[in-house]
Amino acid sequence: MLITRILAATLSGGVVLTAAASPATAASPATVGEPAPPHVFQWTSPEPGTVLSSQPRALPEGLRQLARAKQIKYATTDVRGNGIFASGLVLTPLRNKKNKTVVWAHGTTGIADKCAPSVNDDVFWNEARIAVASLLERGWTVAAPDYPGLGTAGPHPYLIGNSEGRSIIDSVRAARRLDDDLSRQYAVDGHSQGGQGTLFANQLAGTYDKELQLRGTVSIAPTSQTRVLAEAIPNTEGQGFMAMALYGLNAVEPSFKPEAVLTEAALDKGDVLKQGCLNEVLAAYAPPLKLLKDDKLPEAWVEKLAEYVDPAQTPLTAPAFVVQGTDDAIVPAALTDILVEQLKGAKVRYDKLPGRDHDQAVVDSTDRVAAWIGQRFEQ
Repeated sequence: MLITRILAATLSGGVVLTAAASPATAASPATVGEPAPPHVFQWTSPEPGTVLSSQPRALPEGLRQLARAKQIKYATTDVRGNGIFASGLVLTPLRNKKNKTVVWAHGTTGIADKCAPSVNDDVFWNEARIAVASLLERGWTVAAPDYPGLGTAGPHPYLIGNSEGRSIIDSVRAARRLDDDLSRQYAVDGHSQGGQGTLFANQLAGTYDKELQLRGTVSIAPTSQTRVLAEAIPNTEGQGFMAMALYGLNAVEPSFKPEAVLTEAALDKGDVLKQGCLNEVLAAYAPPLKLLKDDKLPEAWVEKLAEYVDPAQTPLTAPAFVVQGTDDAIVPAALTDILVEQLKGAKVRYDKLPGRDHDQAVVDSTDRVAAWIGQRFEQ
């Protein structure tokens, strides 16, 4: 199904998977005096993490018994250091509250504002609600960023790791501004897109923020290996993921224009990206729709995507725990095997869950994930 079949076809076609991480290529800083995009604001104050607005937020069944929530907008930065707004939730446990924060980094929801978890009645996917409940039951405050461009001005830089990582770290700063009792120690737990984002937060933590203390990150079925996926996805049910990724790249690299590579039929589906969420996007871009003009993404696009999307390009700053279901049809286990090999040398634990798919891996790992985070806080 989906990318599992895609990957099998790609491997049989002779694509070689290697464990060598591609060299890191940092995004170039903005030119001095270069005007910021319209959704960006320049500041000397407030600092990243400053809470710009906060209001009570009702929680769905399964969470409301465990926590009270605030929906927030807070200050963060884009990949070039410009000030931007982001939104999210801060969930404070009602019982057994401790002074630690755990970030929940959500999986793909879409790239439209309506897809931001903080504005949806259910808040998270079902598996994510189970994971968040497990963290709250441990007494940890949960910061849950939407990521930039979801629920706030400007496009969502989908799968742009340094964007996700910054908003993850700054959500902890924001949570601490709402609660003086929270310590500097935090951990991050994420799934799929969020699993990728947790690794970028891990890589960024040592330089982006020198006040907080990252104790560890958990990545469940993290997105990686862009070069393989870029070749495998066209003409499959996964084309919606690629469409979102191309528009996400354009959000940080305006010279990479989707109209240069997408067919007219694919461009005509642009309203679905603006108004629909994940399931609608996948349905709209599924075959027989032809996504790419040449059935293959140009190499320059592949390399630029890999530069922004692939983790393991710079060293981790804290221990990491990677969880992967062997029957995952969205992020195949073979790709995560490579990612973990690329991370070798760092303190990485890798648990593979036999027979578990993309979402089951979240549900069936809640106890071991919470136990690992608890151990990290105690060390």
